[in-house]
Order: sequence, then structure tokens, then C-alpha cells
Amino acid sequence: MEEYRSSVLLIYTGGTIGMKEDPRDQSLKPFDFGQILQEVPELRKFACRIDVHTFTPLIDSSDVEPAMWKRLAALIRDRYDEYDGFVVLHGTDTMAFSASALSFMLEGLGKPVIFTGSQLPIGRPRTDGKENLVSSVEIASARGEDGGAAVPEVCIYFNSKLLRGNRCTKVNSEGFTAFDSANYPPLAEAGISIRYNTAAIRYPAPGSRSLKVRTSLDTRVSILKLHPGITPRVVGNILLGEETRAVIIETYGAGNAPSKEWFLDIVKEACGRGKILLNVTQCLHGGVDMDIYATGKKLKEAGVVSGYDSTTESALAKLFCLMGETEDNEAVKRGLRVSLCGEISQI
Repeated sequence: MEEYRSSVLLIYTGGTIGMKEDPRDQSLKPFDFGQILQEVPELRKFACRIDVHTFTPLIDSSDVEPAMWKRLAALIRDRYDEYDGFVVLHGTDTMAFSASALSFMLEGLGKPVIFTGSQLPIGRPRTDGKENLVSSVEIASARGEDGGAAVPEVCIYFNSKLLRGNRCTKVNSEGFTAFDSANYPPLAEAGISIRYNTAAIRYPAPGSRSLKVRTSLDTRVSILKLHPGITPRVVGNILLGEETRAVIIETYGAGNAPSKEWFLDIVKEACGRGKILLNVTQCLHGGVDMDIYATGKKLKEAGVVSGYDSTTESALAKLFCLMGETEDNEAVKRGLRVSLCGEISQI
């Protein structure tokens, strides 16, 4: 009987990686992940037990909703004691949103939850799926010198790099380097061997509490992307919308916005009504500093909260979780100003 040193639960939610060409009509169809060792025999070389859980029905990445995050988080919670790590196969289009959400929802996480996928189906000759899957399993089962998980975080593994999940953005719709973590270094890089950047990895504090899943999410959040020519009606409809509790404003540069009086008047009115306005830069690299330029200072004075170097995906997930815990908007704003799970740089 084979002896395993570790165990990994492979969770297939949907996405390109699980597709295979039907020889009869050449169409792409999902294959049975219960036969994953036949499709990817390289996995047999690990002294690791790999079990598979497949979502039914499979979820296209573009159809991902918070209900799916809750389902995924609950599955990890329920199987947490059975496995050393988890690999989540997911479509790439919303993978950064899902990884960000799980990073906030899995409070007290002490094991790896690695999201991965592919740009080409796993059945194609040039697929990137096999390497992404094999390396993700190896990382999910890896242990550090102290015997604990090598990377006890929610991450995305793609094209030889392991990135913090709540620092990622999809940046390429065609190339194999689909994701980038512009403001935080890789947690690991795979070459001949896997090199772990232990200085960048978050480890649980000694004696930290066991896993707790945040199940309450408030999704009353809108996103306003500023652009030249934006009109008062558009800004007002989003910032003052009755069903909107919070708005992420994607600003220019270091957090700048139009200096026109009408724009600032709407921002002030929204803040006066108790709306949560979070300032996140449109730039891939860098972050928000509302103390540099006059327009940024006016936003800060009006009550807009800095998102620092958050990604939009992370800011959205963080708002969902914080708002789900309290109706006190001031408490939510206080939570936005601190790093909860490595989503913003130390401030």
C-alpha cells in the first residue's frame, strides 16, 4: 500500500483548464476530473494523496457570484482537517476576484489555497494547464522547515509564479503570463526547483485561532471609473444611488479626480449621506496618496478613504466582507485603513 506524506483536495469549479477536445466533433467539453491522474500522470510522482471535488454544475468564470465564494469557502472549511492544502481550478476572467474574496473570507487560514487555471485547455498539446496544475499541487503540499505549510495563504499560481491572491489582476487575455502582482513580489517562483520568498509570505502567529469563515457579505458596492468627459449625471447616479452603500472610485494617478465644482459637490453630498467612498488608482503600479496634489486633498477633506495600493478586485472583496459584518459605516472605514491579510502595503 502506497504511503502518502501529504494530501491535497483538488477543487474543479470550471474554466478552460478542464476542457478537452471531443474527437468526434472537435468541440471543447469538460472532462471527468476523477480521471485527472490519467490526464496528468506527472501527478503520480508526488508522495501526495490527491482527491477531487467537482462543482455541479460547473461555473463559467464570467458567471461567478458571491454565492459561489460562500460555497467554496464552506467546502474548504468542512474539509479543512482532512487535507494539507487545496488547489482550486477556476476560469481566469474572475480568478483575481475569487482569490481576493477567499483571502478575506478564510480568516485564520493556516494552509495553502492555490487558485490556478490555464489559457489553453489541458487536452491541447501546448497547454499551460499541466505545468500550472502540477506546480500548484506541489506548492499546496509543501511544508516549511518548521513542519507547517510552506505558503499558508490564498494565492494564484500562473506561469511559474505564485502570487498573493488579493494582490493580483488579470493583465493578459492571450499570453500565458495572465496575471500580475504589480505592487507585491511573488511568494514563490518555479524553475528547476521552486524558490520560496519566505520574507514575503504571511504566516499565522503562534497560537492563532483556528479557521473561521466569513459568511455574511454585503454586495451593495458600485465602481466608478473616472474618464475625461464624464458627466454630472453619470457621477450622481453612481455616487448617490439609493441601493449603493459604498463606491470604489477608480481615480487618476496617485488618487486624483476632476477639480470641477460639480464633481466635488456630488462627492461631498455622497459622503454627507453616509456613503463609503474608496479611492483606488487606475494605474497598475503604485497607489493612492491624497496628500500630494490639491484634487486628492479635496477628496480626502470631503471624506473619501484611501485605498492605498489595493487592486480594485481586492477593494471590492474587502468592502463586501467588512460591510457584511456591520451596518456601521464608520467602522467599515476604519477597517479599510488597515491591512487585514496583506492586501495593502504597510502604512
